Amino acid sequence: MANHLLNTFCPRIDFDSYEDFAENFRIDVPENFNFAYDVVDEWARVEPDKRALLWCDDHDNERTFTFTDISRLSNRMANSFSAMGIGKGDVVMCILRRRWEYWVTAVALCKIGATIIPATLQLTKKDIVYRAQSAHVKAMVCVDDDYVCGEVEKALPESPSIESVIVAGGTREGWTSYESLLEEGSEDWVRPAGDKATKNSDIMLIYFTSGTTGMAKAVCHSFVHPLGHIITAKYWQQVQEDRLHMSVSDSGWAKFGWGKIYGQWICGATVFAYDMDKFVPAKLLQKIQDYKLTTFCAPPTMYRFMLQEDVERYDLSSVANFATAGEPLNAEVTLAWERLTGKKIREGFGQTEGPVLLATFPWIEPRPGSMGKPSPLFNIRLLDENGNEMDDGEEGAICVTKLKEAYPPGLFVGYFQDPKRTAETVGGEYYNLHDMAWRDSDGYYFFIGRNDDVIKCSGYRIGPFEVESALVEHPAVVEAAVTAAPDPVRGMVVKASIILAKGWEPSDDLVKELQNHVKKTTAPYKYPRIVEFVDELPKTVGGKIKRREIRNADGIEG
Repeated sequence: MANHLLNTFCPRIDFDSYEDFAENFRIDVPENFNFAYDVVDEWARVEPDKRALLWCDDHDNERTFTFTDISRLSNRMANSFSAMGIGKGDVVMCILRRRWEYWVTAVALCKIGATIIPATLQLTKKDIVYRAQSAHVKAMVCVDDDYVCGEVEKALPESPSIESVIVAGGTREGWTSYESLLEEGSEDWVRPAGDKATKNSDIMLIYFTSGTTGMAKAVCHSFVHPLGHIITAKYWQQVQEDRLHMSVSDSGWAKFGWGKIYGQWICGATVFAYDMDKFVPAKLLQKIQDYKLTTFCAPPTMYRFMLQEDVERYDLSSVANFATAGEPLNAEVTLAWERLTGKKIREGFGQTEGPVLLATFPWIEPRPGSMGKPSPLFNIRLLDENGNEMDDGEEGAICVTKLKEAYPPGLFVGYFQDPKRTAETVGGEYYNLHDMAWRDSDGYYFFIGRNDDVIKCSGYRIGPFEVESALVEHPAVVEAAVTAAPDPVRGMVVKASIILAKGWEPSDDLVKELQNHVKKTTAPYKYPRIVEFVDELPKTVGGKIKRREIRNADGIEG
């Protein structure tokens, strides 16, 4: 029953051109939509044997789940959660890495009407206390990991709202076994009605942002949010029904919601989940080859490190579409990947606060260095600080406009229990992402940098991404972070923090070579006057470079 659900939610799914897509695509949001019942259980009803998830890890473990499996297991967990006192509106935080239990848990909580907070393995006691107190977390579901469970245990005395701690993949003293809850819970579950039923406006999901500019904000998504990812999955990642799609992300990142559950399952694709202990480029390339993936998405950093391997040794011909998001993609990376695989990488752009906002959609020829064009769900404009629209070639802030006319499905609905900040951010005529970009005459958008990251030097405004892109074109550079550094004469100068490729060593000659390379590749005034070689770059738990931390280390506040 091809495209059964897509046809349910979208009056039209095939388009002749980007212009046709931009003008005519729409999503009809059902009343009281619930992803668990209207997608997972619906697939189980119409195609009981349809594969939902193929999961594997680094220890030769592998499991396949149909939608019927996910439906039944989530019913069991919904009953067990309910018996523990978790009900509609309660908040549950999950630190589950890429374990299969995350998918079951997310669907079960959706059935109850509870709110899930996905969280990463890297959280400390302080992070957990902050989230638990901010969102009144009632229960924790964690992977059996000494660090994770240890930090949770340290946080419990300062987190009085947490009533239950559940461990998956093992047993621990003082913790409830996830496996026992699955065994004890009944498969009989009836969709709640009346006051216990979910409404579209209820909060399904809370992401705590990466916190690059301060304490993490609690970003709220309603039960409509999964529908916004139809664009993400079908028209950017281009997933195919009953074929394997892989997005490389931990369940604690918003990118997991982008690429490993919502849009993919609505489209009927099978999610491929590789629960890696750590990222090893050669192992990831081997998985792509061995499982014959059809669509693949990873952040630019992973493509950069895979390019350090002998990519041509691996048969990647099964992959019909490569995609990337999370950080801007340097043109040199996509050109090198195309030389080695014959396939371009399609870039997407967005935030924790929504689904994909701009992307290289099927009818658009990828243009190296460009994020692509706007999603038809969002009225994207480039605005100055006064709200005036910028012309082609001019720098402006990326904004989602006309929020009062029609609130787009998938966009966040505010910050948890913070009506003032919510009103300031999404209560007006537009939502300002505070990411700077420019648009060419063909409608392609090009990323410049976060507003806070733009460098003001000798009267010029320099976007870090352009300098970083120039640097990674040099074979010595795997990754670079460009920031402002104080200078007694110029006020600020450009600094580059660089991770070198295999076989290269730091030297004064290499510094001069890289500086000259940037001068030739982009405007000469943008070259880095300071070059520092580092083993790693500070990053958020979501994998984004923390340029602010580098600036602070150099004595620049903010």
